[in-house]
Amino acid sequence: MDPLEARIRAAVRDIPDFPKPGIIFKDITTVLRDGPLFADIVDAMVAPWRRLEITHVVAIESRGFIFGAPIAQQLRAAFVPMRKPGKLPAAVRREEYDLEYGRDALEVHQDAMSRGARALIVDDVLATGGTAAAACRLAQQFGVPIVGCAFLIELGFLHGRDLLGDRRTEALVRY
Repeated sequence: MDPLEARIRAAVRDIPDFPKPGIIFKDITTVLRDGPLFADIVDAMVAPWRRLEITHVVAIESRGFIFGAPIAQQLRAAFVPMRKPGKLPAAVRREEYDLEYGRDALEVHQDAMSRGARALIVDDVLATGGTAAAACRLAQQFGVPIVGCAFLIELGFLHGRDLLGDRRTEALVRY
């Protein structure tokens, strides 16, 4: 196992039965309280994308913002927040998606990107893939190619990668 992956695994805290019985929640707040580890994670999440001319880092609310903003800074790219409905002040584009218990949506400002942009989607965890796939579809409404998707953690047993198709998808830790 890679030394960084070992450090991340040691820092992630499992919370049983959250948010509902039978779920083991991967709590990353324990990762964030270790400044050197957080910095090393951001560096590692940036590395695969550094030479791919990313112009926009699209981060998914809310924990995706934690990683998306420093990744955008390192790539010298624009930061695009994708938010839950009703959180953005200007005109938005919207993408709805199914959850195991209903429907949800993501929104982004209509002027967030334009043709010629190259986007990287960022979030903390890839689970079932519904949110990440919706983020990709929403970004594509701008006619923007999705260069790839970056995550801190992938819960491989949930097969979320399958919803992302053949997009390059990177995660530092896979459970």
